[in-house]
Amino acid sequence: MAELRKVITELVAKHLPDESHFVVDIKLEEIAGKTKVLILLDADQGVTIDACARLSRKVSGELEENEMIEEAYVLEVSSPGVDFPLSSLRQYQKNIGRELKLTLTSGTDLIGKLLELDEEKAKLLVKKKEKGKKATEEEVLVPFAEIKKSIVQVSFK
Repeated sequence: MAELRKVITELVAKHLPDESHFVVDIKLEEIAGKTKVLILLDADQGVTIDACARLSRKVSGELEENEMIEEAYVLEVSSPGVDFPLSSLRQYQKNIGRELKLTLTSGTDLIGKLLELDEEKAKLLVKKKEKGKKATEEEVLVPFAEIKKSIVQVSFK
């Protein structure tokens, strides 16, 4: 599976629609005797269904043409859902200005607006509410090493 993952990673890189698109994850798993290949694709301005379909056709075509997977397989190309954790600096970058819920390695949760980031840490604007006082906002620096999981918060306001 490790070798197949490497081959698929190279195929995907070769067939990305343009430099604004990037791979979030490639997952391989065995399900009922079939290999399931899941390619999670993202883009700086969002992913279209057409981009996923084109990538799927190109990768599938090469997999079949070169007989890289001998048994039956399922190939799925999609964008990560809103509940999928952020996993790369590029994903954080595209979500500047949005509210994130961070689960820290300490077990605590932190919710705040992502203001900026660098290679090592993220800066969030977090609301602090003390009993009997008006809520205040505070900028908090969080090292990526202390972030276990980051989820973009969807607002329907």
